[in-house]
Amino acid sequence: MLYQPELETLDAAAKRSLQSERLTALVARLRASDTPYWSEKMRDVGEIAGIEDIETVPFTRKHELRDGYPFGLLTVPIAECSRIHASSGTSGKPTVVAYTTGDLDVFAEVNARAIACAGGRPEDVFHIAYGYGLFTGGLGLHGGAERLGMTVVPASGGNAVFQAGLLADMGARGFCCTPSYSLLLGERAIEVGLMDEIRVEYGVFGAEPWSEEMRGRIEALWGIDAIDLYGLSEVIGPGVACESVEGKGAPFVFDDHFYPEIIDPEGDDPVPDGDYGELVVTTLTKEALPVLRYRTGDVTRFVFEPSPCGRTFRRMDRIAGRVDDMLVIRGVNVFPSAIEAVVMGDGAISGQYAIVVDRRGTLAELEVRCELESADLLPQRDTVRDRLERTLASALRLRIGVDVGEPGSLPRQEAGKARRVFERTGAEDPLAAL
Repeated sequence: MLYQPELETLDAAAKRSLQSERLTALVARLRASDTPYWSEKMRDVGEIAGIEDIETVPFTRKHELRDGYPFGLLTVPIAECSRIHASSGTSGKPTVVAYTTGDLDVFAEVNARAIACAGGRPEDVFHIAYGYGLFTGGLGLHGGAERLGMTVVPASGGNAVFQAGLLADMGARGFCCTPSYSLLLGERAIEVGLMDEIRVEYGVFGAEPWSEEMRGRIEALWGIDAIDLYGLSEVIGPGVACESVEGKGAPFVFDDHFYPEIIDPEGDDPVPDGDYGELVVTTLTKEALPVLRYRTGDVTRFVFEPSPCGRTFRRMDRIAGRVDDMLVIRGVNVFPSAIEAVVMGDGAISGQYAIVVDRRGTLAELEVRCELESADLLPQRDTVRDRLERTLASALRLRIGVDVGEPGSLPRQEAGKARRVFERTGAEDPLAAL
């Protein structure tokens, strides 16, 4: 189902014309702003005739949003804003994002598109297990589901057993949450005997990087189509990009609202077509807090193959990881998602794992903690461990120790984004505090 057929199937010329119109209007508005931040930002920006001139516009980095905390980057008075969201602020001051009523309209529109991409229909009951509050996930998907005409169950995060009951009782056809929480939710549904009563057919998962192997686990557990949703609060929240059921593996960037580029993470130049680089996004239609060429820190590449669903938005590969999440171990660059792909690809292992970076020695070492899928596999634990160590070494060209525990031995996280990477600098086990 296409939510907005005319906009979702624009040909290249019409798309470029719309993008150019919106970029030139945005630049003109920002030039006219009397906000000190925007006056400085736009001081050296030359004439913008169309979208092809976007490379003359300066980049925006996350520290600029933090430096302007809380409202220094707004282009409208705070009295004209209808809602505020913010990041967690775990690495400093939170990044605050404000929305006008027009911004909230766009927020609902792109999330309605995303849910429709996943197979959602207006008559569906849609269960939301993302957190509500300052985090953009819950309210973002909520607005999209209501815009699509769905009946929404705003369950929020946590209490997986209760949520499994709601899924069964309310008859949800679709649901959304982080991919890690979907595994926990399914695990709890099986434990309390409710899985056979749950009738979901699709799930929309984001807020964490996740691999194709994780998708396979989720789809096998639930018997659904698992769809990747991408977003970040600095741009708008969820709804920046989403896969379609027919085109899994390459999410659409809704590029009539969010213009994407991919550049060299170590510089400012575009990468060659098909190469991996850092995703850069310009918000073409945001009113309260637009961003120009925002360096997301997320690593991906453009995909040029058209999708069978007929949508003509720009496609990108699924996020491989973050520039600042890459681990450098004895001179080898490793994304956590590459480790996940190996662990999730082994049928003897459950969906729970953790990566421990041990920095107690002169050179850092990596250890993967995981657990068996069932107690029946306990006699094979050493065999499974050896197999994983060989596969990791072959895939990553790096020796990684593996600890295989009993089923249920790793701590579960009931709410929020799953933490996968831990650092060990002393005698205390970093997982002990969970």
